[in-house]
Amino acid sequence: MDRFRNFIGGGYADPRSGDWIPVYEPASGEQYAEVAASDADDVDAAVAAARDAFPAWAALSGVERGRLLERVAQGIEDRLDELVALESRDSGKPEALAQRVDIPRAALNFRFYGAAASQFASESHPGPGAVNFTLRNPVGVAGCISPWNLPLYLFTWKLVPALAAGCTVVAKPSEWTPATATRVAAIARDAGLPDGVLNVVHGLGAQAGRALVEHPDVPAVTFTGGTKTGADIAGRAAPAFKRLSLELGGKNPTIVFADCDFDAAVAGALRAAFANQGEICLCGSRILVERPVYERFRDAFVAGARKLRVGDPRDADTDVGALVSEPHYRKVLGYLDLAREEGGRVLCGGEALELPGRLAGGWFVAPTVVDGLGNDCRTNQEEIFGPVATLIPFDGEDEALELANGVRYGLAASLWTQNGSRALRVAERLQAGLIWVNCWMLRDLRTPMGGVKDSGLGHEGGFDSMRFFTDARNVCLKY
Repeated sequence: MDRFRNFIGGGYADPRSGDWIPVYEPASGEQYAEVAASDADDVDAAVAAARDAFPAWAALSGVERGRLLERVAQGIEDRLDELVALESRDSGKPEALAQRVDIPRAALNFRFYGAAASQFASESHPGPGAVNFTLRNPVGVAGCISPWNLPLYLFTWKLVPALAAGCTVVAKPSEWTPATATRVAAIARDAGLPDGVLNVVHGLGAQAGRALVEHPDVPAVTFTGGTKTGADIAGRAAPAFKRLSLELGGKNPTIVFADCDFDAAVAGALRAAFANQGEICLCGSRILVERPVYERFRDAFVAGARKLRVGDPRDADTDVGALVSEPHYRKVLGYLDLAREEGGRVLCGGEALELPGRLAGGWFVAPTVVDGLGNDCRTNQEEIFGPVATLIPFDGEDEALELANGVRYGLAASLWTQNGSRALRVAERLQAGLIWVNCWMLRDLRTPMGGVKDSGLGHEGGFDSMRFFTDARNVCLKY
């Protein structure tokens, strides 16, 4: 049985408590590994290693740091097949998706911020008899806590900007999906990253995560995950005046106007609803459709959902894999029961799937489409984070915006229209941090991303991420 150990000071280490957490393969429901159950002692050791490595790492030029990050990117690309298999086994997602998206984007994070490290600049404002300028210095040890749904992609999305800015890192991946983070730590070491610059501590959020957030030598914390956990982290970080970035939950709308490119809108909405089993914080789970095309869109969308192939993540033709864990699987099934109790009409799916062979114990749920529910019901207000989409008709822009904004979240939204003026009007009034027009998940890493309302605090992406990990010293030089 595999064991995923902590990575501290350039080498692997067992948890000091001697305790381990079981790790399950979602597609089979069987335990295949165990991961370190770390506590405050392990976090202390990792922070000490990062603190010791910080002065030398921060003293390197951006060009030198960038060169090392580029080598890590190459190491990830050289081990693509290995990392794809680890990612799929850990998370239940199709290998084809991990090969197309997750692992290449993790490498891209290293490449992008490796290049950005040499371009990172400060502001300068010359004036009469004086020049005002800003010096930016890395804050020290960064605490990076990443989620289970995009295990390597979001893990690197957090830690690489910190490294590029000159910080050292203690990272805690999800205990449900520890494999690729563990492997990438060694890839980084083999690429030449100095010992202690990147440390990985596994464990439960209540033990390892809390210790990392509260550690007095960790001045910056970034977290992606649920809103409830984010609120707890904010409450713990605020008294110590730590800088904090939180990317939290979403209940994102896909808004389809009657003047859309119909086929493109159907395909885009299907992808936004069901990619990665619906386990993406940016997924469009509430689909709002203008009434003149509602029935046509509903029928086409349901037909497309029924064609999605649920199966073994290892198979190249699988569209939808297994949900990440048994507790999450039970949660999603509970929401399907709730949708029926609230009066929803299940148009397709709506049940667990029992697959043959080694998949017999896996956590599979059929892609599900529900209509007949009002926007105020729990099914349309609470984040399900599974392959469940709801359809709601609307009349005109004002009602579309009322429905879209009528939740406590504000992470992302997408809208489909061929009217450019309408696109700008609606985008301006949407309460969301990231808005797509006639597309979904098309990203430029230079663009900062962050949520509003209960979806988060702060922005990640581009130079904004690197600035988050620096202290600004504003200087006025009179001459």
